[in-house]
Amino acid sequence: MDFWLILYIIDWVLFGLVTLTVLYLLFFTLMSLFYHKPDLPKSKHQNRFIVLIPTYKNPDVIYTVKSILGQTYPQRLFDVTVIADRCDEMTNFRLAQEPVTLLTPQFEKSTKAKELQLAINNLPQFKIYDIVIVLDGGSVVEPEFLELANDAFEAAGTKAIQMHRLSRNRDTTTARLGAVFEEINNSVFRRGHVALGLSAGLSGGGNAYDFNWFKENIFKVKTPWEVKEIESLLVRQHIYVDFFDQVYVFDEKKRTSEAFNKERKRWIKAHYNAFFRNLMYLPGALLNQQYNLIDKIIQWMILPRLVMMMIIIIMSIILPIVYMSLVFKWWAIFAVVLFIFALATPDYLVDEDWDSTFFKTPIIFMKTIPGLSKIADRLEKRAEVRDRRRKEKRALKDKKKKKKNRNK
Repeated sequence: MDFWLILYIIDWVLFGLVTLTVLYLLFFTLMSLFYHKPDLPKSKHQNRFIVLIPTYKNPDVIYTVKSILGQTYPQRLFDVTVIADRCDEMTNFRLAQEPVTLLTPQFEKSTKAKELQLAINNLPQFKIYDIVIVLDGGSVVEPEFLELANDAFEAAGTKAIQMHRLSRNRDTTTARLGAVFEEINNSVFRRGHVALGLSAGLSGGGNAYDFNWFKENIFKVKTPWEVKEIESLLVRQHIYVDFFDQVYVFDEKKRTSEAFNKERKRWIKAHYNAFFRNLMYLPGALLNQQYNLIDKIIQWMILPRLVMMMIIIIMSIILPIVYMSLVFKWWAIFAVVLFIFALATPDYLVDEDWDSTFFKTPIIFMKTIPGLSKIADRLEKRAEVRDRRRKEKRALKDKKKKKKNRNK
């Protein structure tokens, strides 16, 4: 087959896949602009909570425990179980000092699903709970968290809700990028969906479920990608997932590009695993007009953002060398992607470090591409030097400004 024909086929197939993904993201980003944060009426009924905190080799889980124990919600109405999977002895010792149930499993192959199943199996039989809340180790919550979660669950009238996850650290470029992506997820997969009456997407933590539903269904989860499986179970059982923008969970973001990309690769596996496991339900969903299930399957069918960005970067670099006229559409689609990211990013994240985060994003993605990682490392070092100089100049300018104001 002719080389140019192969090139054209590859180019247009990849461009078609990327375009479908971009159109999906753009549509729900625009829909998120019509989302109205619902009022959260004070509930007269107080539910009984079990808070599950699965964590793997994470000493920061102690901060999660401290924050959840410092609630304004009546202490008699909630219990906390920490599943400290392969945590160090000092972490376990500190956790043992707190009024929580501490489980220390040593699974041969650890998964979050196994940790949650162990926690449910070890709950006291004589205690009755209404709601399960799942928090990640390292996340922290405000003192009013359980009060607001109780109000939200009562207002939702459903068996599952997703709270608003935010970043609690933005001390590196990668962490700031993680914070931006978390909020993009909130705009696209939660606000945009809820605005259309579709189920919000579940995140890795900050979820609340009806206790009886969770107790029955968590044992159906068999893979390491428990969030996608739980999401699949909910939509297949016609259970709506609501989103509450005003109930915050502050999650710790990865500080290095290596950890960031490793996390994204794991999510890509979860993404496609969910697609192939649920594809068989698509014909029935179309016949029965199950819009939530149709949307989820489409969502898992389109490209993950990491894959999308990798394709755009590779084609934008290669095509100018091979055939310049083919690259312009890729630059145009990249501009649309940047517009989507900018539209979905809330104002509070557009701070003095936004420019540096924005321009380093392609470098972080380049590190996932074989052959470009070394180039990305060099570019990152240069960018860090420029950032450091810029911050030094800013600090010097602020110092001179303060001195000038004092002299006045």
